[in-house]
Amino acid sequence: MGKPTGFLEFERKTIADRDPIQRLKDWNETHEGFDEGKLREQGSRCMDCGTPYCHTGMTLANMASGCPVNNLIPEFNDLVYKGRWKDAYERLMKTNNFPEFTGRVCPAPCEGSCVLGVIEPPVTIKNIEQSIIDKAWAEGWVQPNPPATRTDKKIAVVGSGPAGLAAADQLNQAGHRVTVFERADRIGGLLMYGIPNMKLQKEVVNRRVQLMEDEGVTFRPGVEIGKDLPARQLLDEFDAVVLCCGATKPRDLPIPGRELGNIHFAMDFLGPNTKEMWDVREGKGSQFSELAKGKNVIIIGGGDTGTDCVGTSLRHGCESVSQLEIMPKPPMERAANNPWPEWPKVFKVDYGQEEAAAVQGEDPRQYLVTASKFEGDEDGNVKAIHVHDVEWVSENGRFMPKKVEGSERVLPAELVLLAMGFLGPEATIVEELGLEQDARSNVKAEYGEFRTSIDKVFAAGDMRRGQSLIVWAINEGRAAARECDRFLMGSTKLP
Repeated sequence: MGKPTGFLEFERKTIADRDPIQRLKDWNETHEGFDEGKLREQGSRCMDCGTPYCHTGMTLANMASGCPVNNLIPEFNDLVYKGRWKDAYERLMKTNNFPEFTGRVCPAPCEGSCVLGVIEPPVTIKNIEQSIIDKAWAEGWVQPNPPATRTDKKIAVVGSGPAGLAAADQLNQAGHRVTVFERADRIGGLLMYGIPNMKLQKEVVNRRVQLMEDEGVTFRPGVEIGKDLPARQLLDEFDAVVLCCGATKPRDLPIPGRELGNIHFAMDFLGPNTKEMWDVREGKGSQFSELAKGKNVIIIGGGDTGTDCVGTSLRHGCESVSQLEIMPKPPMERAANNPWPEWPKVFKVDYGQEEAAAVQGEDPRQYLVTASKFEGDEDGNVKAIHVHDVEWVSENGRFMPKKVEGSERVLPAELVLLAMGFLGPEATIVEELGLEQDARSNVKAEYGEFRTSIDKVFAAGDMRRGQSLIVWAINEGRAAARECDRFLMGSTKLP
């Protein structure tokens, strides 16, 4: 612990964001560059508390508490404070394959369980993590490190999101021959097509994928298992299969008018937007369609996906954007039933809401509101949405939303985006292989073992646990790789 009084001397300061109006003119990341001197001050705020809940990776009240990949946070904070950046990078890579991803898009449950956060604003762990890996790339410390020896085992990983990439990276380091199958035309899964460029620049994804390729991983984009290639063929050609296909079945809103045009699931809006952008940049396309341009946009659902829809719609040049949330507005501070070190369920303003407020003069979110009907125009496209307020009441021991009479109103909407979460994995591979599923339709495989009901088939990430955080996906990909290696070799040295 380099500076015992750091948390008393310095206030929490995060990396500054670019001006909201200015950043709406491009698709670049929202953050400014980092200042090493200020980051060293922030690193000194870490208390070396002796009970570092920040890296425990527990689940409390069904939410992450602490870092699910068990990053050695007090250690790299101290190394940054001391200016030992390369040592901090090496310490960080012991636990996290992709800190450039988590440092940008993880909601930082580590900060929610920071001991300093009991009495003061927590340490800026997420900013420090991103800064360490970004400096490592800039300094050339990140170099290909292929395994010294190879086994005779071949493994197929299906899905190239964070779980699939983590599993592939670990299994490759164990010396196995790893092939990653991805149905999209580019590698990265939700990292590529689920998260907009202003949160995670795709150059950041591409350089990591290239590094893995240089280390010996084979990537096969544009191949959908179960359609382009039978899933059972993988069982014949590979010694093991690790399924990391995600929970990509979206939750629908079956109300009158749902069949109208210009009502889309959020990912059907965000994914094509990124694809078009990169097609144009790489000379594979010449047109970038701005679906939200000039339209009144209504986003149904909150969370990160809803925020991404807000930011994307604004960059298209929408007429207006509103976000409807059926839940009440969170409190400004922890409620009594949400104690530390649980994830703090408090009101936050993310980049999309900040941008909307800068353009429209107010936060785009409307709380305790739900939709009852879509109204169409003469061409069969949506033109309005009927909504009403709700209150949450207890019925037979369960809280249910109840309509507030007299609160009905109609909102103009030429584009509606459904961002209400996901229900589980798609059925194609599950049905072909006859995989056993749990009550929530996820592939059944015990955490810690990751074996499915089919011999030599493993499952990890959202496909197994349901919709969750990127950092949990990396945790599961690493752990599934360890168990897959143990299955193939009888023992494992993977962490």
